[in-house]
Amino acid sequence: MKQILATAMIFSFFGLFSCIGKSADLRPDGFLESLNSSNDIRIIDVRTQPEYEEGHLQYAVNIDWDSANFIDKVRNTFDNKSPLYLYCRTGRRSAAAASALRRVGYEVYNLAGGYVAWLAEGKPVTLYNVMTFSADDGSQVNITFIKHATISIRHKEISIHIDPVTEHGKHTDYAAEFPKADVILVTHEHGDHLDDAAITALTGDKTLLYLNQSSHNAIGKGTVIANGESVELPGGIKLEAVPAYNITPERNRFHPKGNGNGYVLTINGLRVYVAGDTEEIPEMAYLKDIDVAFLPVNQPYTMTVEQLVNATKTIKPKVLVPYHYSQTDLTSLPEQLPDFDIRLVK
Repeated sequence: MKQILATAMIFSFFGLFSCIGKSADLRPDGFLESLNSSNDIRIIDVRTQPEYEEGHLQYAVNIDWDSANFIDKVRNTFDNKSPLYLYCRTGRRSAAAASALRRVGYEVYNLAGGYVAWLAEGKPVTLYNVMTFSADDGSQVNITFIKHATISIRHKEISIHIDPVTEHGKHTDYAAEFPKADVILVTHEHGDHLDDAAITALTGDKTLLYLNQSSHNAIGKGTVIANGESVELPGGIKLEAVPAYNITPERNRFHPKGNGNGYVLTINGLRVYVAGDTEEIPEMAYLKDIDVAFLPVNQPYTMTVEQLVNATKTIKPKVLVPYHYSQTDLTSLPEQLPDFDIRLVK
């Protein structure tokens, strides 16, 4: 009887703690090796936002350990189906965060020595803002806002770059800062969207390049995709080319109808709309179930703030990311769009 009782207690003990996830401390080499072996990258920088903005690991999302409701914020961003990788400045805050997350069922790997050790060993860092969204199967879609109209999207092992340019406000060394792209998309031929040098730096043996006719005419390579056409990309991602143009008469010369593209990417159910250079056009009413919308608001070339507000109400994205906005004052957006999740990026 005592043996049976003891056995029952053991099973109860393991049952009680069966939801606890694994955790380990990894030095920079091991941390990087483990990241490289994962096709669903989930990195959390648990430092403060000012620390994050000074530099961080590529694809890292900033969730401050000392902020309120840290666990809830992680849960709202990441499920527990794949490991999380955490770091802070020296490893102390991330160790505490890893322990807390392990107790609620996450498998967690902590960067021993933190960002300081990572820098000391010459590992790569970046300044770009990263947003993370969940696809239908719980896998992560990382969207990196690089600058102006330049965006990088990563889902599992697939990397997509939209309108990569080397120089615009700040220099981007694509060969050093990013792996080769699986797909490159160009919306139109203007110099702040089409840069052959950036495309060349990102192009590998299997890179696919899709662009509008005028961009193809300018650089003489890639596959032309026109408004209304669609194609399946690697990883089962669906690409749709949609209209992008000016409707204000005195602006038609900037982006004439039928020339440039916007793009809608459907990534395992997550629908991302990158509008390209456009004003508020009637075709936006046909865009359905958009999860994330990148909408331009830069005068005199794209939308006014009023047009942006109207377009957002028409499209109804779950998340609005104004981009390509230079010095446009967007401080009134939260008041004008109180029911929308607005992400301002620089």
